[in-house]
Amino acid sequence: MSDPSRMERNLAALAQLSDEQKIAAFDKVGTVIAGFAGSLEDLEKAVGMLMMGYHFGWKVLLLVHSKRTIKKYEKILDIDIKEFFPAEGPSAKRSMGLGLAKQIGNFWQVVSGDIKVENRRSIEDVDPDKKSD
Repeated sequence: MSDPSRMERNLAALAQLSDEQKIAAFDKVGTVIAGFAGSLEDLEKAVGMLMMGYHFGWKVLLLVHSKRTIKKYEKILDIDIKEFFPAEGPSAKRSMGLGLAKQIGNFWQVVSGDIKVENRRSIEDVDPDKKSD
């Protein structure tokens, strides 16, 4: 990323976790790793979802992953994403899928696939000219 102002806007959209929250997240990962047996690939993806959830929230996670995948990762992490993460994290506004679901007006139909949304798993830069919802 060569444009410093682009990077600054996107960094400003990240979750601002306290030191205690960062330690808790890191400790959560350690506990999960210590208790895990199975595919390292599944473990890695579940830990990735944990990190992304802080920034994007559970609504974006539901747009990115299938219901089955969410359940698998919740089991690995021993969490319920709707209780563990906010509905929309600070970076949720970068989610193309969430933005389109809001425009359409039916988030759950987009999640279920009843309404097809192109690029629902993509993110874009924070648009400095776009007002936040």
